[in-house]
Amino acid sequence: MGLELKQSLKLSQSLVLTQQLQQAIKLLQLNHLELVEQVQQELLENPTLEEIPGTSAEMVTDAQRALESQTQAIVNDASEQNNGQGEDIDWQRVAEHLADDRPSGDRGSSGMDELPPIETNLVGSSSLPDHLEWQLQMTSCTDGERAAAFQIIHNLDDRGWLAGTLEDLIREHALDAEDAEGALEIVQHLDPLGCGARSLEECLAVQVSVLYPEDPYFPKLVKHHLSDIEKRAYPAIAKALEIDVEDVVEYHKMLKHLEPWPGRAFTSADAQYISPDVYVVKQGGEWVVSQNEDGLPKLRLSNHYRKVLLGKDNTREERDYIKERLASAKFLIESIYKRQSTIAKVMRCILERQAEFFEKGGDYLKPMVLRDVADEIGVHESTVSRATSNKYVHCPQGTLEIKYFFNNGVNAVSGEMVAAESVKRRIKKIIAAEDPSAPVSDDAIVKLLQADNVDIARRTVAKYREAMGILPSSKRKNIC
Repeated sequence: MGLELKQSLKLSQSLVLTQQLQQAIKLLQLNHLELVEQVQQELLENPTLEEIPGTSAEMVTDAQRALESQTQAIVNDASEQNNGQGEDIDWQRVAEHLADDRPSGDRGSSGMDELPPIETNLVGSSSLPDHLEWQLQMTSCTDGERAAAFQIIHNLDDRGWLAGTLEDLIREHALDAEDAEGALEIVQHLDPLGCGARSLEECLAVQVSVLYPEDPYFPKLVKHHLSDIEKRAYPAIAKALEIDVEDVVEYHKMLKHLEPWPGRAFTSADAQYISPDVYVVKQGGEWVVSQNEDGLPKLRLSNHYRKVLLGKDNTREERDYIKERLASAKFLIESIYKRQSTIAKVMRCILERQAEFFEKGGDYLKPMVLRDVADEIGVHESTVSRATSNKYVHCPQGTLEIKYFFNNGVNAVSGEMVAAESVKRRIKKIIAAEDPSAPVSDDAIVKLLQADNVDIARRTVAKYREAMGILPSSKRKNIC
């Protein structure tokens, strides 16, 4: 069959998002901090967009702070010379001193000017590889072991364990097997103990061998019975090691003081700052929704460029550019207003539906889904989803993600529905109040919840408990 070229017509429907519509959707998805950053970027890029003076907190620059500090020092000095008579300060002298633009060295040295810059005195936190390398330099070993130890140190994961196998490291870096084995032992006995371990048992065994060198049973327990410790099978461990159950319990206490992840202390996670997008406060006996406007300037179109657009001395290209920039600025202002209005509508609807939560607390949270809010305020579910994603509300119960209020329901004995989040809170309270020596089983939790008007299955209790990171009753038992 031969190939041929031909033309044909085809009708089809497709959704095409204009650039402006994409920008509006993007603005709706941004949280407060991201929106402030986006507005600042637009102010830099679009000359026809300007901030209404006095609508945002002014940023104090380092130069301003230095000037204020210098002024205060001069004022304090003058005040001391006048025995505290602040009214007699020679302000002319202050102004002349600040106007002096000579280098600070020409004004006379105060001693502080001769100190090195503060940057040279800053100390950063040490990383795990740096900490181990520093100790390795003072450790007696062969050149081959030192080279192998260097490779091991730089192949540790965040836990402080060896990433991969020692055999792979030997093959990849052409190390001597005997040197690598010796280097691994050296690294494992540096501070913190257990770095370079390839398993939990090995990590804890190294610590036990150093901290309890005379104990004959503890190493065996760590090596062969960690799973039994997890199950609280104390009698089985006692029988296997031929010791008393009380001794096994004591070993369990000692085990809790060991560090399964030696690199934990050197893992620094970046702080995540949250700025609420909405505040819910009670004023005059009524709940009020207010939006966070901190740092968010009010925008307007530049009158200067409006006049320039009407001028006759501009070329067509210049007028087209200004017209396009003005249209973009106008749409941005309208999009921000629409975003703020949508978020406010969503939060007011949530406030109305979850009134008991704000009055009485988390136990009174009601089931609610995106469609409930979308239908009430007359928008699509996707709009509600974008308006609530990664956004937070500050209320008497704390700073919560707005999506916290959307959750499925669990059947109640009375026939109504109870929010899943509310059920989780009740499960957590039941477990927190249990006797550590006789933990409450999932079946017992089901009965307690049924008595509290919650009709729930045991497997659902187990699912909620696991989602909250709570161990089953067999592993929560504590006879220590």
